[in-house]
Amino acid sequence: MIRHIITACCLSVLATAAPAAPAPAPAELHILPVQGNIYMLVGAGGNITVQTGSDGVLLVDTGLAANADKVLAAVRTLSDKPIRYIINTHVHADHVGGNEAIARSGTTIAGGNVVGDIGSSASNQATIMAFQTVLDRMSTPAPGAPATPAGALPTDTYTTPERRIFFDNEGVEMIHVPAAHTDGDTMVFFRRSDVISTGDIFVTNGYPIIDLDHGGNIQGVIAGLNRIIELAIPADEQEGGTLIIPGHGRLCDIADVVFYQEMVTIIRDRIQDLIGKGMTLEQVKAAKPTRDYDPRYGSTTGFWTTDKFVAAVYTSLRAGDSK
Repeated sequence: MIRHIITACCLSVLATAAPAAPAPAPAELHILPVQGNIYMLVGAGGNITVQTGSDGVLLVDTGLAANADKVLAAVRTLSDKPIRYIINTHVHADHVGGNEAIARSGTTIAGGNVVGDIGSSASNQATIMAFQTVLDRMSTPAPGAPATPAGALPTDTYTTPERRIFFDNEGVEMIHVPAAHTDGDTMVFFRRSDVISTGDIFVTNGYPIIDLDHGGNIQGVIAGLNRIIELAIPADEQEGGTLIIPGHGRLCDIADVVFYQEMVTIIRDRIQDLIGKGMTLEQVKAAKPTRDYDPRYGSTTGFWTTDKFVAAVYTSLRAGDSK
């Protein structure tokens, strides 16, 4: 299997270097052919999905802003066609940070009176598509946070359960999963290639990240995992079939998602049972409802620890019980 390797700067979404710390070692961007028209780009932040074909290039997410030039260089090894569409799976910077630079390098498909109707600058960048709440949050930064550049904002949003386009000779289905990782999650299903790009509803390198401040909820995460399982079809008596690109981690098939969904559901049910017994959050943590999965998914350091995951599940369930 061919793999392209491109050097990139290694950055964390939240960490900052100490004043005297040495420069971080360079990371690598890898391009993995998936199947059909689809490639998986790893190392720029969140995983990026690349669709290529005669119509141009479509990207699902754009990685961190600092890696935008490296992403563009990687895409150019796959296609010399213009970048036409960017689909954002949610609002976090490791998935939308490269929007401005990468969109600016592309062009929107527009013709006839369309450009005249929406402005002469409409075709000067790729179309950025997302669920409406992604635009709402990006255009209204938190107090003290810098404003998002206008060129990074979604230019085409949807509010329905699904949005569909036909591009590069296949149907591309955007599926909104309410209140999951965030309140603006989109999964993308490439029908002819038979690939699902999940954003951070599904990851393989840890427990689900439930962003409560941005409308996340454990029940929505499980609903999203169930939707992936409904869409995916396994190969007969072998690995493969529908392939799944997670928000972070390795390329997967349906068996990987089923295992993950079962793990998340079991932990959800355990915590719900402990809540039903009247336990406080600290008592639930002490009961270690994740203990048998911690060797695979747990963490005591970093941005998303096991304790934070348990707290987010607990808060989600308590909020649901109060309704």
